[in-house]
Amino acid sequence: MKRILFVCTGNTCRSPMAEAILKNKNMDGIEVRSAGIYAASGSEASAHAKKVLGDNKISHQHRSTPLTKAEVEWADLILTMTASHKASILLQYPQVNVEVFTLKEYSGERFNPDVSDPYGRSLATYQETFRELEELINKALEKLKP
Repeated sequence: MKRILFVCTGNTCRSPMAEAILKNKNMDGIEVRSAGIYAASGSEASAHAKKVLGDNKISHQHRSTPLTKAEVEWADLILTMTASHKASILLQYPQVNVEVFTLKEYSGERFNPDVSDPYGRSLATYQETFRELEELINKALEKLKP
């Protein structure tokens, strides 16, 4: 079983969408969660994130989860939305033996390492973020196949 943890800032936009996209692929041997570096506990996904997931026929019940040592230790692979999220995890949890990459880095993207944050922006921005996440996750899955 490969345990993948997606991490963003507040765990209400990017990482829950990434979690939902990957879960929706129903891949055997992959377990998925998401968390946020500065997340409050128990918040719903943003309204636009829920709308975009619904428009793409992805059902996902989400409550935000703060990133904790337990979440980090649960994971085999942590995929962050930005280079600063990655750096924060490596700094805060240096003793934990887990692979940490930005999603773009893991997917083979060589340039800008960050998935931009749609928080507080338009529905169109969330749609763009969803498409970007889906494309990156599809590329990442090539590495995850046995």
